Amino acid sequence: MNVTFINPFLQSLLNVVSTMANMQLTPGKPRLKTDNLAKGDVSGLIGMVGPQTKGSLSITFEQGLILEIMQNMLGENPGNINEEVTDLVGEITNMVTGGAKNLLSDKGYEFEMATPVVVSGIGHKISHQAQGKKIIMPFVAPKGSAYIEICFEDQ
Repeated sequence: MNVTFINPFLQSLLNVVSTMANMQLTPGKPRLKTDNLAKGDVSGLIGMVGPQTKGSLSITFEQGLILEIMQNMLGENPGNINEEVTDLVGEITNMVTGGAKNLLSDKGYEFEMATPVVVSGIGHKISHQAQGKKIIMPFVAPKGSAYIEICFEDQ
């Protein structure tokens, strides 16, 4: 998988969280992922398709982290994952993908984004539509972790 294509998504997540929620996430080590089980409590999944590639991205948050992000962004903390939290995860997924799209268009990559789908619950599954390797990258903060999964078909 092309690192030039992956890094803008990672950079965009760090940028969105630091700008919108005034928080810093610490990146962990990327690795290949072989199952569909989400590592956190709520996930946003978005598909992307373009002339050079087809793939999908998911961003999964542990409950403690997404509630802190919501508190910092909106001044609200419902105490658990509800419809407002899932809406926020969808918006963050859109912002991260949009930010990466802008960075990638500067490098000649173009793609269209679908509307994000948000799934929540302990043990939920993430089904990437692309047939390729899945990379998972953890991000750590004091209140919990976030995970980006990226799956693109080999072109």
